[in-house]
Amino acid sequence: MVKINSKIKRRIRNRKKLRDVNTDKLRITVFKSSKNISAQIIDDNIRKTIVSASSTEKELKKNKSKKMELSNILGELLAKRAKEKKIEKVYFDRGGYKYHGRVKALADSLRKNGLKF
Repeated sequence: MVKINSKIKRRIRNRKKLRDVNTDKLRITVFKSSKNISAQIIDDNIRKTIVSASSTEKELKKNKSKKMELSNILGELLAKRAKEKKIEKVYFDRGGYKYHGRVKALADSLRKNGLKF
């Protein structure tokens, strides 16, 4: 019998609830480590990543900024790329992370720059 980590259980439980409610929207998923943060817009029907942005990209790495500022910049960048692909309605999958700090800053920045969720 394999024991599943509690973070993985929480991520699976959260994603299942979101997927049941939002069948016709694209999903924004967030990954956060101690130094970096990344976000993707995924189409669950075809199981493909449509748009992505990460703090490890060259253009974001060259400006030395704090992690909270980096989350705001990343939200602006992802929203801009989503608008180029004509994506407006999405739902926010925070994964197993609490909705505060860098995750909340990213979500607020996405909302401020035109994505609706």
